[in-house]
Amino acid sequence: MSNNGNTVLGILAGTAVGAVLGILFAPDKGSETRKRIADEAATRRDLMAEKATELRDSLGNSISTHKENLDHQVEAIVSNASYKAEDVIKTLETRLKELKEKNKNLQKKA
Repeated sequence: MSNNGNTVLGILAGTAVGAVLGILFAPDKGSETRKRIADEAATRRDLMAEKATELRDSLGNSISTHKENLDHQVEAIVSNASYKAEDVIKTLETRLKELKEKNKNLQKKA
């Protein structure tokens, strides 16, 4: 995502520099050139603001999607751990019951 933002920013900056240089070397009056530079700067500023908004929205959507995926993964891990803990408890209870039975049998023999 950062690479796309840098690419867009580089393209916009290059376009702006090219436009300004083209206007400066054009054979117009100074007042016309300044007006064209101001107009071009306003256009580029608006374009950059629009691209920044698009980038922010895209980043926000990406973060939201990743957060949802992470929430689902954490929920699955917790659920899985809960089932495994329940299995361990059942196994330990069964083993304890068997040991108590063996102990009871040993005490009867003694």
